[in-house]
Amino acid sequence: MNIKIRQGKLKGSVHIISSKSNVHRLLLAAALADKPTEIAMKGHSEDIEATGSCLMALGSQVESSPKGAYVTPIIAGTKRVAILDCRESGSTLRFLLPVAAALGQNILVEGKGRLPERPIDTLTELMAKHGCSLNSTHLPLEVSGKLMGGRYELPGNISSQFVTGLLFALPLLDTDSEIILTTKGESMGYISMTLHTLSLFGIEITKTESGYFVKGGQEYKTPAYVQAEGDWSNAAFWLCAGAVCGEMTCTGLQMDSPQGDKAILDILKQFGAVVEVVEDTVTVKGGNLHGCHIDGAQIPDLVPILSVLAAAAKGDTLIYNAGRLRIKESDRLAAMADCLTRLGISVEEGKDYLLIHGGKRKVSEEDVWIDAYHDHRIAMSAAIASIVLKQGVIVEGAECVAKSYPGFFADFIRLGGGADVL
Repeated sequence: MNIKIRQGKLKGSVHIISSKSNVHRLLLAAALADKPTEIAMKGHSEDIEATGSCLMALGSQVESSPKGAYVTPIIAGTKRVAILDCRESGSTLRFLLPVAAALGQNILVEGKGRLPERPIDTLTELMAKHGCSLNSTHLPLEVSGKLMGGRYELPGNISSQFVTGLLFALPLLDTDSEIILTTKGESMGYISMTLHTLSLFGIEITKTESGYFVKGGQEYKTPAYVQAEGDWSNAAFWLCAGAVCGEMTCTGLQMDSPQGDKAILDILKQFGAVVEVVEDTVTVKGGNLHGCHIDGAQIPDLVPILSVLAAAAKGDTLIYNAGRLRIKESDRLAAMADCLTRLGISVEEGKDYLLIHGGKRKVSEEDVWIDAYHDHRIAMSAAIASIVLKQGVIVEGAECVAKSYPGFFADFIRLGGGADVL
């Protein structure tokens, strides 16, 4: 589906949908718990549906409820091979691989899009060393055997999702385990989210100098009812638009959230925007925006929309330590360099950085075609870029927003943007 963006001015208020990252974790913990759990949540996405369907394949029941989802725990002991279709969700894949193995469940894991290309060999090798039999290091993948406790060593800069999967799985084992990070961790905010979720369900994890100690034989205890957090990653699209267009308000955000992308508030201030916070509401107003330096190591999901903000700001912006964006749903560094270049912005692309020369460009009289690269965050960034850079844009493959934010274009239109399906 191609969408033509008509010019407008984004302004107003939007209630942010629930955090995809938070809901993934809550669904998994609820499925491992002793009794049913109701999860209050706003919105849905293809990735969340993938996790729900995989949990049901493992023996859980995930049903809609008036407030969101009602999850009945997995009934263990089945001998059949569970088929886990992770669709395009990296979180679903990397979380459930070790969890299914900890349950002793034989599985066939499938995926589509770019997911089969995304690396999981670090995780599969660890599982093979700890009691599992795997027929491959990539999808489709068959796994049998039961995961065993012990020492798990892995680099901290590969994927926080590997660590999260292990943190969910290892408490289920009979013996104690230790996770050793051999390099400095990246995207640590996501691991903080995992630890917070585990604590809600009574699981204790001890932070060590080099990683985490996980006591075996623990039981997940449901809180019965839990509220999912608003999504700071998706809020960032509207907040960055507000910094350029004049003013934007986002409600439903948790100020003490462990989500790493809450860093958008400090980054907006660094760019020169005015940020106002009242309880669960954030309002961003435009200011004298100027370029700055941004470390992308802990905030990979913010980099696409921050690249758009950098293009609108005066001067140079360097986004560095961002090499892992090349193995996301797309090569996000290359995708954003291509997007901004097509929009007339000068961009220098390095192995792990983007240098964006903002504030100077020539507006084309014709619409610019932007490839979303089957990546939800590229599609949404391109739409926002059209408005803030005042350039007609046609986003190719815009339907990929359904991966995390199916209602994005509906909110985009309601807030003053124009969008027509071609």
